[in-house]
Amino acid sequence: MHSDLFASENMVQPATAPGMVLQNAKAVKYVVNGECYARQGSMIAFRGNLQFEKQGQGVGNFLKRAVTGEGLALMAVRGQGEAWFAHEAANCFIIDFAQGDTLTVNGRNVLCFDPGLRYEIKVVKGAGMVGGGLFNSVFSGQGRLAVFCEGQPIVIPVSPQAPVLVDTDAVVGWSAQLQTSLHRSQSVGSMIRGGSGEAVQLRLDGDGFVIVRPSETTAPKTTSG
Repeated sequence: MHSDLFASENMVQPATAPGMVLQNAKAVKYVVNGECYARQGSMIAFRGNLQFEKQGQGVGNFLKRAVTGEGLALMAVRGQGEAWFAHEAANCFIIDFAQGDTLTVNGRNVLCFDPGLRYEIKVVKGAGMVGGGLFNSVFSGQGRLAVFCEGQPIVIPVSPQAPVLVDTDAVVGWSAQLQTSLHRSQSVGSMIRGGSGEAVQLRLDGDGFVIVRPSETTAPKTTSG
């Protein structure tokens, strides 16, 4: 049988070491030897002796959804084997954390991560329920985190001289040390007359960067499977 479908770039290669790698631009392969964590419903294939267990609220340092009403629906993947994760053919990226690194990530963009990473769900300062209830996950520790982005992400430097304002529906993540606040770019009178559709943004001040996606679609729903 012959087809471009069977080109070498589409074929799975033998695993060489535990952990995650990009299978391609749209999927992450994770060689599990113990456990890892992934968003519920993101597994597209696996082989080996693996078990998938839904993570409940308040387990260890994980979900704080009972307090915030929001969060990241996770599953634990345990055993020995290989699993592939993806979300609606979005672009995937792997971030390496060294000790001391901290990154704020929108929970809707988290795909999977190493057990050596820890995170805490926090209400974004200045953008609570007024800003649409923006709850982000602050990751720290040592290990790798895979995120996805609808389209090619845009990384914008932030400096004390040049704060950046972003649409809360487009933001993927930012340097955890940045200060956040809510910014209104539309007058009350304009809002009464129908508005521009760009009434409120998240303002980021300090020294770091912010990642945005080229889309303002609403956050994808997580599944329970």
